[in-house]
Amino acid sequence: MKAVILAGGKGTRLAPYTAVLPKPLMPVDDRPILDIVIRQLGRSGIDEIILSVGYLAELLEAYYRDGSRFGLPISYAREPVPLGTAGPLSLIHEQYGLTETFLMMNGDVLTSLDYRRLIDFHHQMGGVLTIAMHTKQQKIDLGVMHVNDSHELTDYIEKPSVDYRVSMGIYVFEPKVLGCIESGVRLDFNHLVLRLLERKERVIAYPCTDLWLDIGRHDDYQQATDLFIQRRTDFIGEEPE
Repeated sequence: MKAVILAGGKGTRLAPYTAVLPKPLMPVDDRPILDIVIRQLGRSGIDEIILSVGYLAELLEAYYRDGSRFGLPISYAREPVPLGTAGPLSLIHEQYGLTETFLMMNGDVLTSLDYRRLIDFHHQMGGVLTIAMHTKQQKIDLGVMHVNDSHELTDYIEKPSVDYRVSMGIYVFEPKVLGCIESGVRLDFNHLVLRLLERKERVIAYPCTDLWLDIGRHDDYQQATDLFIQRRTDFIGEEPE
């Protein structure tokens, strides 16, 4: 099974680090975040990885080469122009043939998600797309007021927490989805999802309770590094000494 990893973004929110390193090469403790992802995918039965690259592509290609040191082949798809978070799939299909179920994910995700379980869930549910979903909790540091149409207070909650469900940046696709993506045209993932829903396609959410962080911002990056150090084996298992 193929896995497409989106690794072409500029990572502007992590500047100035990303002025010299593509975000997937940002180190989490002693290794790049993308190393962790690739090793996890290999253990989960993925047998081919395609990196969608753009910004500082030469560094990613020089570091990962053909993937032999990871035990699975790694290929590259260079975007001639930025194609968004879904547009590169058309280019990759033209180059490598996404003719069977495939996984796509961001290259800056730190998670203990069981990819095999996600893929099995996708097949069981029978959708064209499955989105890994996590529940986040947001603390509101204010008193929240509930008011009726007569401007009368009906409830007052001091500093509540609100739960909301978010995409983890990890997806399982059926090839049918590629029919919604024009070749060489920019398309972001959220717009692809809306197209699928407009066409009455079955889009599934996979509820995940595993550890999950991305490294999109400075605070996230530090938190991800601390979490990896504390719970290393949850992410990469036991390592030989």
